[in-house]
Amino acid sequence: MPRITRDSLMTLEAYARARKEFRARVMEHKKNRTLYLGESVTLIFEDELTIRYQVQEMLRVERIFEEEGIDDELEAYNPLVPDGSNWKATMLIEYPDSDERRRMLSRLIGIEDKVWVKVESHPRVYAIADEDLERETEAKTSSVHFLRFELDQSMVQALKRGARLSAGIDHPQYNVTVEEVSAPIRDSLVGDLV
Repeated sequence: MPRITRDSLMTLEAYARARKEFRARVMEHKKNRTLYLGESVTLIFEDELTIRYQVQEMLRVERIFEEEGIDDELEAYNPLVPDGSNWKATMLIEYPDSDERRRMLSRLIGIEDKVWVKVESHPRVYAIADEDLERETEAKTSSVHFLRFELDQSMVQALKRGARLSAGIDHPQYNVTVEEVSAPIRDSLVGDLV
């Protein structure tokens, strides 16, 4: 799968000119890559375009234009681009009320390891979470996690033939199942697989 390179990025000036249109394109694209698991957990499945947008935004916000700084951002973000046999997702745990959020994050320790996807007639695939660094303590989990779902070739082929995709979380404090991921999201995710 393609990786984002320094040469493929827009300069800060070019990005400033293109940002509004590029951002609108990415936000529209994310609609078919966002999966709600119940009321409080959202998975945003990343791909080259969503990560390219994140890199461009970081370079813009931090005013990074030197090669070393750009390379550092690429090193941090390129691992979040799926590589053909997996899906990579940003998991957001969202509770609008800060007291409830604090209480729930203490109850949801380990939730990132209980997120799964399932290709019809195949076993569940549980997420491999936070490979870059630990995001929870003994007292609470983080409200953001990075997940990887590694699929075997038989699952990939089944999806390409139209197999149903489901997803969920089986944590004792947060149990939810999406019996069938909508066709637009499923089709977008299948496009990540080779």
